[in-house]
Amino acid sequence: MSKNPWAQNPWFESVAVAQQRAKKRLPKSVYGALVAGSERGQSLTDNEAAFTELGLAPHVAGHLPDRAMATSVLGVDISLPVIMSPTGVQAVHPDGEVAVARAAAARGTAIGLSNFASRSVEDVVEANPNTFFQMYWTGDRDVMVQRMARARAAGAKGLIATLDWSFSMGRDWGSPEIPEKIDFASALKLAPEVVRRPRWAWEFAKEGNIPDLTAPNLAAPGEDKGPTFFAAYYEWMTTTPPTWEDVEWMAKEWGGPFMLKGVCRIDDAKRARDLGVSAISVSNHGGNNLDGTPAPIRVLPGIADAVGDDIEVLMDGGIRRGSDVVKALALGARAVMIGRAYLWGLGANGQAGVENVLDILRSGIDSALLGMGHSSIDELSPADLVIPEGFARRLGE
Repeated sequence: MSKNPWAQNPWFESVAVAQQRAKKRLPKSVYGALVAGSERGQSLTDNEAAFTELGLAPHVAGHLPDRAMATSVLGVDISLPVIMSPTGVQAVHPDGEVAVARAAAARGTAIGLSNFASRSVEDVVEANPNTFFQMYWTGDRDVMVQRMARARAAGAKGLIATLDWSFSMGRDWGSPEIPEKIDFASALKLAPEVVRRPRWAWEFAKEGNIPDLTAPNLAAPGEDKGPTFFAAYYEWMTTTPPTWEDVEWMAKEWGGPFMLKGVCRIDDAKRARDLGVSAISVSNHGGNNLDGTPAPIRVLPGIADAVGDDIEVLMDGGIRRGSDVVKALALGARAVMIGRAYLWGLGANGQAGVENVLDILRSGIDSALLGMGHSSIDELSPADLVIPEGFARRLGE
């Protein structure tokens, strides 16, 4: 009998099981980078916990045989209201973002690609034409124009901007060990971790490479290799923070579908709308930014009420099951973005693991629609939920 009870059956039935398997399969530092939040982890914890405060209000009869969950985001048709949130270097699997892109394409949805990604925008768009390119506010405007032009030339369907970051990254439980680059010295230092995870190491070895901690999408014109993750991070930290005028400039310079990610306040949402932003994602960046920011699901209703008919409203943070997606849609989101959920699937079983996660969410959405007697996600409303008093937070009203 195999020592790995799931070796012959890599399918998993929940995102929680995907997380468990990823933890068993990945080196400690790699797994630690996936689960880390900032400071005491208050926002990280609330992102998931807030969903447990919301109940569902099902019907006892009148259920419908067919249920639709297709929608569109930034002009791209998707088969379910879930897209892949852009996340940084995905060294949990040799194929990284390309595996995620292929999984998303196989399940009829789109991917957001970070400009801190480990795979190029050209490779990812080839794997999934429905790719949105994400940019941080790093470097000067000329550099950002070059990066936008590259993404546009590659075929990216939209731009996602992440502009707010406090860099308050000190963690009460310590930060994972992430080397500047994988060289002999760092490999030797991390060897005890890697030896304990031979299957992970073997995957990279059989592909003839090692985890790449560079950012190819930040390479200067004419250069083959981008800066290391930490060099890119330093550029970000030392770039003057953007103004609202910069937001307007970025949207106009891109000249197409444009999403502003990280909105938590009603006044910020209104200002983004007024500046011509196509969509916003209500988000605290997975609890990795300013700790103490409320869970996005708490601030979503007020923001959706204020701007929902004028621009597309998405939400990311804490999505772990299909019923979470349904709760977000009932409170005004057009769709959600997932991050850790698909990274755990990637770590557990590569592309097939990401597809598994999307199948779990699709099944959960379908079950919730069935129980509440709806034929489409478009019929969801707050009336489908049990919302406790004091649940919502209305920031910047």
